[in-house]
Amino acid sequence: MKHLFIKGTDQSKPTLLLLHGTGGTERDLLPLAAEIDSDANVLSVRGNVLENGMSRFFRRLDEGIFDEEDLIFRTKELNAFLDEAAAKYDFDRTNILALGYSNGANIAASLLFHYADALSGAILHHPMVPIRDLSLPDLTNTPIFISAGTNDPICPAKESEELYALLENAHAKVDIHWESNQHQLTFSEVAAAAKWYQATY
Repeated sequence: MKHLFIKGTDQSKPTLLLLHGTGGTERDLLPLAAEIDSDANVLSVRGNVLENGMSRFFRRLDEGIFDEEDLIFRTKELNAFLDEAAAKYDFDRTNILALGYSNGANIAASLLFHYADALSGAILHHPMVPIRDLSLPDLTNTPIFISAGTNDPICPAKESEELYALLENAHAKVDIHWESNQHQLTFSEVAAAAKWYQATY
């Protein structure tokens, strides 16, 4: 997978896995990583799927309707890539915090839904429920931050509420931050995520 890795100055910190939104690149979320933890490793990945020339992490059939077969395949692919990257760059595979926006948040949520040990935590900006009717793994004490917009037309509030409930029922430690915005990623959301991270880590 096309990616970039920036070695941090403190290897006790989680490696930040950056996952962009539709049409993004592996450089999009670098400013967010700096806000969250400037001392941590950064592994930023570009989605392997193209939709009208725009990079994504998995296919969709329509707005808000995911291609579940492709989602499962791409989630497995990303999880395997994390194994390879940890070996290549010599970081702790058991200490990866995903930082995802929109489509990137959805693939991060899918990692949590499918693999108990894929991530040690996650910051999910404007996520949806990646897949339904799935028994989630035990996510006891996995810290997860969700930010959502009450007026988001792409990711309705009920999606974030349902995701929150599913993760909490899997025993994750979930916090949700609401803003009266739409689908854009705001400075105040990033600031709230940074505050949560500092209190959690």
